Order: sequence, then C-alpha cells, then structure tokens
Amino acid sequence: MRFTLGQELRQEQKQILTQRMIQSMEILQLSMLQLEERIDKELKENPVLELDMDPAGQTENSGEESFEGTNTTETEETETSFEYEPEIRFDSASDSKEEFQIADDFAQNYSDTIDELPARSQNWLEDQNERRNDVFANIPSPSQTLQEYLIEQLGWFDLSPPVRAMTERIINYLDPNGYFPFELNDFLGANQTPEELTLAAEALEIVRKLDPSGVGGRDLKDCLLLQIRPGMPNTDILRILISSHLEDISANRLPHIVRVTGFSFETIQEAIMELRHLNPRPGADFYAESAAVIIPDVIVEKNDEGRYIVRIEEGRRSQQLHVSGCYRELMKDRGTEKGTRDYIKQKVGSAQWLIEAIEQRRTTLRKVSQAIVDHQVDFFEIGPHALKPLKMQQIADIVGVHITTVSRACDEKWMMTPQGVFPLKRFFSGALAASDGGEEVAQDAVRLKLREIIDKEDKHDPLSDDALVKLLDDAGIRVARRTIVKYRQIMNIPSSRKRKIWNT
Repeated sequence: MRFTLGQELRQEQKQILTQRMIQSMEILQLSMLQLEERIDKELKENPVLELDMDPAGQTENSGEESFEGTNTTETEETETSFEYEPEIRFDSASDSKEEFQIADDFAQNYSDTIDELPARSQNWLEDQNERRNDVFANIPSPSQTLQEYLIEQLGWFDLSPPVRAMTERIINYLDPNGYFPFELNDFLGANQTPEELTLAAEALEIVRKLDPSGVGGRDLKDCLLLQIRPGMPNTDILRILISSHLEDISANRLPHIVRVTGFSFETIQEAIMELRHLNPRPGADFYAESAAVIIPDVIVEKNDEGRYIVRIEEGRRSQQLHVSGCYRELMKDRGTEKGTRDYIKQKVGSAQWLIEAIEQRRTTLRKVSQAIVDHQVDFFEIGPHALKPLKMQQIADIVGVHITTVSRACDEKWMMTPQGVFPLKRFFSGALAASDGGEEVAQDAVRLKLREIIDKEDKHDPLSDDALVKLLDDAGIRVARRTIVKYRQIMNIPSSRKRKIWNT
C-alpha cells in the first residue's frame, strides 16, 4: 500500500438536498392543523406574506388593494424611510410639518386605539368572530387533580394542624394510580422520631378513608382490600381471593382455586364478579387524557358516475396566501435603496417558495390519496374486511415518486370515508398467501376474520391456536400458528385457557 499526494479527475454521482428541498419535504409531512400553525408562524415572520381579507371578493393580484388605507403620492418631494426589522414601514412626507407632528404624537400616545389594517368586509369580520367564538367554546376547563380532590375532603375531619400537615404531605406523594408505595420509615427519613411515626400512621389512615375508595394503598392487593366494605356480599371470600389468588384469577385457574379454598364453583364465580366491580387504579380517572380531535386531511366522496373521488381539505389560510403587490412594486422601484430592495427580494422569494410548497403538498397528497382509493374500492363498498394487500412501493410506482415521498404524504394524515375516518397508513397492509393458491389476503383482513371466529366460539370450549389455524385454512387463508399468537397479542385477545368459561 502506497500513500501519495496528488490530483486526480473522478466522475461520480451524488444526491445533494438543498435547504428548500428539505423544507418542502417538511411541508409535505405536515397535517392540516400543523400546516395552519406553520402558516401563522410565517405570517408573523415575513411581512410580504399576506392573507386575503375577503377571499370571496379578492384575488392574489389584489395586493395593492390591501394597502388602500395608506395614501402615497409619487412626487419628487416624497421621502421614504425604511426599517429592516421587525417590518418595513413607509412614512409619507406631509406638506405641513405641523400636521405631521400632530398625527405622529397622536399615534404614539394612542397606539392601542389606532387600527392601521385595511378596511375589512362584513363577511370577513363575521368569519373572524365565528372563529374566535369557536376557539373559546372549545377551550377545556382545567380538571381537578386527585390531590386537590382529596385535600378538599379534609374539611370534613376535625384535624389538628400537625395531623393535617402530615396528611397533605402524604396526599402529595400519591402516585397517579392513587397508591402510596412507601413504608412510613422510608417516607419520614433517617431522622424520624417516634412521635412523627405515630403522626404519619394516623395521617395515612385518614387518607385511606377518603374518596375514591382504595387511595393510599401500597400496592394492588392493599388497594383492593381497602375497597371491601362491611355489608358487601362474600367479603371473607373476597379477602382470601385478593390476598392469595389474584394470579390464579388472572390465569383463569378456577379449578385450582376451588381445590385450595374448598369453596364451590358458584361461590368463587360470584366473588370474582364482585371483585370485577372494584377499581384497581382509583386515582387514574383524574389523569385520564381527553380524546384528541381528528380533522381529516382527505375526504372521499362518490361522484355521479359511481367513482370515489378524493378532495383535499386544505384549510382557509393556505387558500388565502399571496405575496403583497405593494412590496413587489417597491422591489422593482429603482428609487428604493439597495439594502431595502435586497431584503424585500429575500422575503418575497421565501413567501413564494412557501406558496409553491403548499401547492406541491396539495398535488402530491391528492395523487397519493386517489391512487390508494382506486386500489381499495372494495374497502369503501363492502367494509374493512375487504381490504386488499397494498405496499407503499406500489403507490409510489403509480404516482411516479419515491417511496419516502409516499410515506411523508401519509404520515399523520386522516381520510374521511363512507366507512368512517381512518389514518392513511391504515390502507397499507402486508399479504398472506391463500391456501388454495389464489389471490393473496391482506393481514388486516386476516385479523378481522380471526376476531370474528373467536367471537363466535363456544366460550365453554374455546378454540385453541391450532384449531384457529385449521379454521382459517378452511376459509382460504394460510397462516402459521405463531402468526395466530402474534395477532392475538396485537388485538389483546387472551389464550384459550383464559377465554374459557368454567361450567358450574
């Protein structure tokens, strides 16, 4: 091996992504709500980017009209001053310096009362008012925390200040499930005193009396035992089952419980039914997340000819964007300072690129969605069980783009269909071979068929995984036993032993 210094001529191919290409891919990946947020950000940062005040009455070429409130006269005496940040301002020289000074003083002293925006139409004002009301109506009220709810109940007790302080301290250390997973010695620390230990034990007992029942338990068993109240049926049996047989109940080993406890099947089953009414996580309801609002990016509709056509839901802001005509004219004006002209040129280019990127996103998303719909017509006509196998590479070949473009176009996008609202990636599914050598079957369709078979089985004699393999094979679907196990776990379907209902 020899190392030398020298020059050589070599030809090679490299893929170089420009900054605009990267940003264009980011725009494509955004959902409609994320795109609206991106547009809001660009409107704040780019002064040449504007929204039509009245989309019904204006066009992109009406940029000059948006500045009709500013009276500018092109004369030799007109002086124009520019500020680069945060926006460009145009101050027209007045024939009367005194009048100009009065107006300037008024603007500085009463800036909060001056509206320099162009005149809006009544439709625009009503639209903004409706959007504002919708925002206020959909703001969720702050939910009460578990700690706040428990501390409110302390007013029912006649507590001394030290006991109340210790009780609140324990409440603040409860985990999201409502458990107090500490030993009092560890909770108080190494420098505890016997008085503090007694005080903490008293405070913990008070916490365990509060609602919801079960808070303050150290673990699942302790929490369930706290919920057993006098007067409940089968209380003694419940305590035995909770203390010693929770794992057996989870595994549906009822015969073993009958043998160990000596209770009858009927008694054990009645106690288990009571056990299912207890709350294993009494604090979880206070931390429940609200369901996310889904706004579809693509809407599928059937036209008069019977074909399913996609429509892209773009949002109002993306349709109203345009570059200010006033700034365009200023950029072309040779009387404008070079630094100002360069600044405007940069901002105009950035705004124009954003508009083009949004249009490219719209076109790509429409082509990809339409190709998906054309392939999955049976899904829209019959239902989810008619889903066909589909890979992203197939759509990429149809549309004529790279597979990563299809992936970005489908990322976090939702489609409204006659069958419901689904994520775009829901329509892509792997394939399993048919047992008769016919057309391949989509994996999602196999899962639905598997759930259908299990739902119809005799729960006193549930089907084993081997029996499920045979039934699917009879239905024309070839699948391995390990695949059945994987699909069951994905759909949270327990094994046949856990699905079994024991005869009494």
